[in-house]
Amino acid sequence: MQYLDIVDCNAGDHGKAFATNFNPEINIREVTQKGKYWENGEWKITEPHEIHKPLNYPNIGPKESYLIYHEELESLVKNFPSLKRARFWMTFGQEYLTHLRVIQNIGMAGIKPVMYEGKEIVPIKFLKAVLPDPGELGENYKGETSIGCRIRGLKDGKEQTYYIYNNCSHEVAYKETGAQGVSYTTGVPATVGAMMYLKGEWSGKGVFNVEEFNPDPFLKEVAKQGLPWNELHGVDLEL
Repeated sequence: MQYLDIVDCNAGDHGKAFATNFNPEINIREVTQKGKYWENGEWKITEPHEIHKPLNYPNIGPKESYLIYHEELESLVKNFPSLKRARFWMTFGQEYLTHLRVIQNIGMAGIKPVMYEGKEIVPIKFLKAVLPDPGELGENYKGETSIGCRIRGLKDGKEQTYYIYNNCSHEVAYKETGAQGVSYTTGVPATVGAMMYLKGEWSGKGVFNVEEFNPDPFLKEVAKQGLPWNELHGVDLEL
């Protein structure tokens, strides 16, 4: 594996003017920080949302995708030393990005306390209090997510491309669990990871990341637990 692009698309619509799909404090800080990716043995830093391009997602179509920093890149480049480049992409709508810019420009994304009426408040914590609760978005959420890995590398001396992905319906997730698709795609793999440990499929002394373990039983169980995945070989990765 020489080139890895993790692509994360949320093509859902919750009907709100602005809302985050999980804890606003984490979500807003994550997507507004500088971008970071691995290339040719070193980390490259970009301005927030500086690099972006439209990518086509299965059953969804083209969505503008932005290179951001996601922490799993840190361990992936260590555990797969053959990687020449590793990046993470996430989709954002223009209205969402406009809201983010306004929130930042007026100081509401701040994490340092400010004095207000004789009390210290943290702006982003106040913002969290007035934004919609992510846990209550599911009821009216339409559409789906598409999350996958687009990989290019060598197999038997020949260059190959490979795309493994899962699409998750917000509506189906809500009917099953009362939560939206982003929660579902976060919770199921964590649950299955715990299952792998308890069944003895994954073991060892020390601290490990998931890519260090056998993926086959994990992927088999993830599909059974509601996140079936698809594979495409020899396709245009667009990246």
